[in-house]
Amino acid sequence: MKQLRMPRVVLFALFLLVATVSLWGQSDLLQKIKTIPAIEEVKPLETSEFAQKYVTYFSQPVDHRHPEKGSFRQRVIVAHVGFDCPTVMVTEGYGGAYALRPKYRDELSKLLNANIVFVEHRYFLESTPQPKDWQYLTAENSAYDLHAVATAFKAIYPGKWISTGISKGGQTTMLYRAFFPDDVDISVPYVAPLCYNIEDGRHEPFLQRVSTAENRQKIQAFQLEILKRKATLLPRFEQYCRDKNYAYRTNLEEIYDLCVLEYSFALWQWGTPITDIPASSATDDVLFAHFLAISEPSYFEKEGANTSFFVQAARELGYYGYDTTPFKQYLSIPNAKGYLHRLMVPEELGRMKFDKHLSKKVAKFLRKNDPKMIFIYGENDPWTAAGVTWLEGKQQMRVFVQPGGSHLARIGTLPQPMQTEALTLLKQWLAE
Repeated sequence: MKQLRMPRVVLFALFLLVATVSLWGQSDLLQKIKTIPAIEEVKPLETSEFAQKYVTYFSQPVDHRHPEKGSFRQRVIVAHVGFDCPTVMVTEGYGGAYALRPKYRDELSKLLNANIVFVEHRYFLESTPQPKDWQYLTAENSAYDLHAVATAFKAIYPGKWISTGISKGGQTTMLYRAFFPDDVDISVPYVAPLCYNIEDGRHEPFLQRVSTAENRQKIQAFQLEILKRKATLLPRFEQYCRDKNYAYRTNLEEIYDLCVLEYSFALWQWGTPITDIPASSATDDVLFAHFLAISEPSYFEKEGANTSFFVQAARELGYYGYDTTPFKQYLSIPNAKGYLHRLMVPEELGRMKFDKHLSKKVAKFLRKNDPKMIFIYGENDPWTAAGVTWLEGKQQMRVFVQPGGSHLARIGTLPQPMQTEALTLLKQWLAE
């Protein structure tokens, strides 16, 4: 049969129509964003994952209780699928530079074909007020930041909203839901701890029972070997820190010891295979390379990328301590108590008292309510020690723990039956 050919003029007209509709859609979204009064600047971004993507700068009060005290620009990234699609609000706990990448797409947006409104956390990267007055870095202010952004962008995306975050971002997802229960329809915190104190106390016992006795013994043997070889490895460590221009508030031997204590936490957190641990008989080169690969000393710098987090941890988010008992005879310090305040929180803040009101507020909200929330944890992740795995008897809230999982646990890493249950719930909730 002879194939019918469409006239060139018709093909050209169709091309123009498609191009015009596409440009109209871009222009329409851009104009909608520009109508938000708090948006001070909009820039297009490259993307291979979305129809359109923009970075915007959203004006926020430094103190939401007292707007007259000034404002700062919060970086908010918008990735567009469609006006009639659900919207995932990423409640990032740190800086958001990685979301600028053309290939960036979070798990939920991919699974649910959803738009993204990605909010960089206050006091990180481009969302840092100037001057940097630490008193306004509070969970309440961060929740109000998110509330302001969600309220503004719901005029553009009127469908269902899902808040989500990973680690500290997951903490932010939880506290946001506690402060503003009705802002979003669904919340999915990943690997989110709810710590009760600056040194919570649950992480150390967790590390004493995680996995198998054989695996724990291999980790401890490595830590002890690194301490026993301190005479030869400490000079290398000191040179490494000097070459990196790291600055600390204590001597390098104490930093060395803290890195040894951090090693087990970091190894389990990121799921490093136990088989990667060198034998105690390995050379200095092999031991030292593995040690630094797992427990990088930049973590304990007096001023670094994590300083804002450490301020929040000391103020109200909480943190973890170290059990020094197995290593006492080799350590240069009697214990590690108070290390966060002493070494990583800005000196001008002194030893501010930990405020337990936030953890009590979030725990009470979760116990007394039953919002649509899915929690994802990894079984071997030390942060799971402070997870809300105690939630029981809820009709809607679900907690999924990946067997053998780490801080990298996601819906896609869960066993298939758990994946299916989680996705079924999400799609069911979106359809309601």
